[in-house]
Amino acid sequence: MLATLITAGVAFVFYLLLTFGSGTVGVWSIEELITGAVLSLIAGLIAGRVAVRRGGDRRGHPLRMLNPLRILLFLAYLVGPFFFAMAKANLDVAYRVITGRIRPGIVRLTPGLSTDFGVTLLANSITLTPGTLSVDVDEESRDLYVHWINVTDPEAPARAVCGSFPDWARRIAE
Repeated sequence: MLATLITAGVAFVFYLLLTFGSGTVGVWSIEELITGAVLSLIAGLIAGRVAVRRGGDRRGHPLRMLNPLRILLFLAYLVGPFFFAMAKANLDVAYRVITGRIRPGIVRLTPGLSTDFGVTLLANSITLTPGTLSVDVDEESRDLYVHWINVTDPEAPARAVCGSFPDWARRIAE
């Protein structure tokens, strides 16, 4: 229950920041506040167990994703390596579409991540990057199956497919 409320509270604050000044009376309208509260509660119910783990993580921190250092690392990851990789992938996909040099296929990645949030962060980063799509996750080994636009090696290491994303996911989530 605590995990749900904390996650819902954080989601509600982000919602308020995104809708700041859009109300007809004051800063927010009553409809926006009600909608934000409902959507935040839904987000808390869905993602509460990922952001806050009962009993703590392996180091005993139950609120591991609310650590300001992890939030700063996440923002640094988004602005730096992720943005750069996404821009590079856009150019690569445009090149492959224009030239027709496409060899699509599915590759199995073993990133070595131990938390659900780490695997989710990596899978979403891969999916948001043009030319790659996370297709499946092996629940036991936490391996990812990724559809890749240019399979050069079916046994390619994670670095060839998604660069430094696994390292960043490990720093942020574990």
